[in-house]
Amino acid sequence: MIQNSVFAGIVCSIALLMCGQPSAVAAEPPVRIALVVGNSAYAAGPVPELENPARDASLVAERLRASGFDVTLVQDAQLVRFKWAVAEFGRALRRAGPDATGLFYYAGHAVQSFGANYLLPVETDIADAADLDLVAVEANSILRQMSSARNRTNIFILDACRNNPFSAIPAFDDNGLAEMRAPTGSFLAFATAPGAVAFDGAGDNSPFTAALAEEMIEPGAPIEEVFRNVRIKVIETTGGRQTPWDTSSLTREFTFVEEAPVDPAALAEERFWASVSAQRDLAQIDLFLSAYPSGRFADAARLLRAELAPPEVAALAPDAERALNVTPAPPAAAPVIPSEPEETLLARAQESGLRADYEAYLAAYPAGVFASLARAEIAALADAAPAPPPAADAPGIEFSALPPPDVAETTDTSGEITFDSPLAAALPEIGGKSLETLIEGHPVYPPIEGLPESFWATRTCSGCHQWERANLCDQGKSYLTPERAAMLKKQHPYGGEFKQAIRTWAEQGCP
Repeated sequence: MIQNSVFAGIVCSIALLMCGQPSAVAAEPPVRIALVVGNSAYAAGPVPELENPARDASLVAERLRASGFDVTLVQDAQLVRFKWAVAEFGRALRRAGPDATGLFYYAGHAVQSFGANYLLPVETDIADAADLDLVAVEANSILRQMSSARNRTNIFILDACRNNPFSAIPAFDDNGLAEMRAPTGSFLAFATAPGAVAFDGAGDNSPFTAALAEEMIEPGAPIEEVFRNVRIKVIETTGGRQTPWDTSSLTREFTFVEEAPVDPAALAEERFWASVSAQRDLAQIDLFLSAYPSGRFADAARLLRAELAPPEVAALAPDAERALNVTPAPPAAAPVIPSEPEETLLARAQESGLRADYEAYLAAYPAGVFASLARAEIAALADAAPAPPPAADAPGIEFSALPPPDVAETTDTSGEITFDSPLAAALPEIGGKSLETLIEGHPVYPPIEGLPESFWATRTCSGCHQWERANLCDQGKSYLTPERAAMLKKQHPYGGEFKQAIRTWAEQGCP
């Protein structure tokens, strides 16, 4: 029975994996393990005490923990503690598996002898170079611990070689550290170039670690970019006297801090504003403000609107913006993000300025993110060479399917238009009805291109525009200015004839 239960459990587990069920292990992020050592309190023999390494190590440990590392911080380590920490570090990496990332950071004294680099515990006191293997930690022994884990990414950082405390001892007359090779899958970084000296720093941290702490928290920055920027900052800080150095044999990308996920709603708002600010069109600005009245770019949009609008329009209170033919955007549910091909087509049209290119965009994306913009550009370009209107009795075409007329020239403006008198308009939904009646009517065309019919077809225009007689009169007056008259060609829920009618009504004093 036990064997059957075990077998059934195995079969069940395999079935879950084959069916794509998530597992706890798969959901966990890759393991990150770090050993951070900072030695400041040197008190033996010729090795001088250092001010910053312990603080440097604390700062780096803090940054690493914030970026997901399991950090062991060791400060002012004596030899036994130092070597024990390195051994535990290696064991932890081996347990973590091949996808783990290992990182070793050291700040403190280090020397080279016979081409090898040694990190000095705080009690180091030697009289001969031959003693180094007995009283110090060889840098390559730490790399060997990391390589033994056979994991894919290892990072080795030395902020060492402040000076050479043993320069008077034979075989210790070389400055700086010896060059080291990066094993496959590793990245080696040093506070200064091989054979050169690093500065401890006059502030709370060394120049190298201070720059590293700033750069490593940059979201999405590859490690190569991080240390390139560190090098630039250290060179500037030290007046060119210290140049950090690194070498890499990484086989996959690494970032200390993952880039924050893109917020689709914020991206849609940003792209919308980029298009509106480039076009500098009042109608588009009003549309943007109706969609994002409190958004990141709302203040900039209002400033641009005030710059472009005539004084009598710009002086209107924000609550009156809707009266100027601004329709509320649909509820922000799932913003549509344009694809790269769609953006490419629009960019081509904006670069060429040709009507054919905008029409090509609309042919490919009739309900695209930039469809309204493309139609507005086509309408503007059509002014130069207006196309003949389609025949009213064109076979096979439903009148209700036609787009709103660009300019309403069919409205009879020869007589007086009053608020309660019927309009002489060709559009059946408008003709024979008064402005007073139309306020409570339903839109004929969508207020915003691509808006689902279920959102607008059953709503009254007064609900969309907050219309009343005074506000409607203000809207008509705005069309009397040369700057605002261009809006007569923009799409409207009642079409262009309605705009022309309220313009004429306003011209006659809104009787």
